[in-house]
Amino acid sequence: MAAAKKGRRSSGSQGYPGRALAVILIALVALTGGIFLAHQTTPRLGIDLAGGVSITLEAKSTGQENAVNKTNMNIARDIISQRVNGMGVSEAETQIQGSRDIIVNIPKGVNADEAEKQVGTTALLYFRQVLTYAAGTPAPATPTPTPSASGSAKPTPSGSATPKAGSTATPTTTPSSTASKQGRAVTDALTGTTGKAPTPTPTATPSAPATGTTPTTTDTSIPADLQAAFAKLDCSDVKQAQKISEGTKSTDKVLGCENPGKKNSIKYVLGPSLIAGKNVNSANAAFDNTQGNGWVVNLGFNSKGASQFTKVTGDLAKATAPNNQFAIDLDGTVVSAPSVSYALTGGSAQISGSFTQSSAEDLANTLKYGSLPLSFQTLDKTTVSASLGGEQLRGGMIAGAVGLALVVIYLLAYYRGLSFVAVLSLAVSAALTYTIMCLLGTAIGFALNLPAVCGAIVAIGITADSFIVFFERIRDELREGRSLQPAVARGWPRARRTILVSDFVSFLAAAVLYIVTVGKVQGFAFTLGLTTLLDVAVVFLFTKPLMTILARKPFYAKGHKWSGLNPDSLGTKGPLRSVRRPITNETTEA
Repeated sequence: MAAAKKGRRSSGSQGYPGRALAVILIALVALTGGIFLAHQTTPRLGIDLAGGVSITLEAKSTGQENAVNKTNMNIARDIISQRVNGMGVSEAETQIQGSRDIIVNIPKGVNADEAEKQVGTTALLYFRQVLTYAAGTPAPATPTPTPSASGSAKPTPSGSATPKAGSTATPTTTPSSTASKQGRAVTDALTGTTGKAPTPTPTATPSAPATGTTPTTTDTSIPADLQAAFAKLDCSDVKQAQKISEGTKSTDKVLGCENPGKKNSIKYVLGPSLIAGKNVNSANAAFDNTQGNGWVVNLGFNSKGASQFTKVTGDLAKATAPNNQFAIDLDGTVVSAPSVSYALTGGSAQISGSFTQSSAEDLANTLKYGSLPLSFQTLDKTTVSASLGGEQLRGGMIAGAVGLALVVIYLLAYYRGLSFVAVLSLAVSAALTYTIMCLLGTAIGFALNLPAVCGAIVAIGITADSFIVFFERIRDELREGRSLQPAVARGWPRARRTILVSDFVSFLAAAVLYIVTVGKVQGFAFTLGLTTLLDVAVVFLFTKPLMTILARKPFYAKGHKWSGLNPDSLGTKGPLRSVRRPITNETTEA
């Protein structure tokens, strides 16, 4: 057989460098446009840079074994988040760190002691009788109207019985408004039997409450001072809604708000606690196909709660609307107020009516929190003023600028013309990092803290190291006698392997650090991992294509003394075109 000789393996394809540069350019334009569309042209700043309060809470079990678990921690985080939002602050963060800690970051202008008081106390859940309710926003003061039969119906809160058509119910203390919600009812969880709700009737004028009595469902009187506070209460104001439960006891008649902070809010006067939330031992959302009720919430009580629930529902069933409703009151917020038509025995019940899957799950979680055997201890409370945060940010920016300047000076002194490629690559990497951080602030709530700034500064060295590896591979190929274009083509595969291995190790370290650490150290790890990934993208899509294009330019190809590729400085007299190179990777077949 004739010998057939395979040709020399390609020393590396030049590819289409213009396409890669176009990709990186399109990405930059898209990201830049995105930050303007999102109206987020600067990164969100963390507490240590913007100023604010950071509180670390540790969960403690109050007796139940394995109480500190993922489910309970998630419910506790949601309740604490609602409290923080109720304080009227923006851009607050509530997150679980590890298995036992919850970190609450509240930026700008919040009193540290007040914030600790709001987020660190255990939530209080009570079942209270509804004494009266009205639209959440007070009506303008008007002369006392003459009672008539054509008054408007009161708003129907979630959980109240829906009035019959044509019936009227005049609020005791406030102007009435049109009903806006479909009522909910509580029924037996086993049979699903629903009784017919009583027709609403006008509430009698309250008399002074008896003193020293045990809370019952028969005392529906409202003290005069509570009536006055009820008339003035504006539940659409989150600050007012947040303060109504302060200083109250379970034995007090209190005010409550449903949908606080919203235009469709409803305000209540509620009786003393009839059942404590700690007596709920189960609650879950389910879809009821049997009775056709749609999404419902099933709840169960312990032995003490079951006997109380039987008596309470029996008493409520005899009352007229709205006194036949019990409100589920969590820290002054009425999460639901279902009506009762008959006594419910057996220690279990089902709440139905106008639920979506999300609202049913929210109510079930709230009921679970009433029996949550957790308390919280404050481990750390840090207050940072906005001025101090500004100084820290300026310090970080100066440190980054100094580090970048030193890297650029080194590149200019050692690589000369090649430093043009490195500086442009650093600029592209910085632009990508900045725009992505801006968008992540809106997308996932990423906040740039001081450790994150440190991670970005460290990334300057990691990114510059990738360029240096590539440049040295090219210079090694030139020392062996190749011209510049083949040197770039052959040096790239070797440099690529080194760069990928180096960046993989950096990214792995950042990922492990992010997973095993808590708090601000995660900001450092996140930024380090992000910039490492961007380093790979910039080297592949910008540095290598740009170097391929510049290798065709005479300034670099002929080894100008300021190009950084001068043969004299590299220890060679130039490309050895007359010398035949050994053929590598050659095989002969018979």
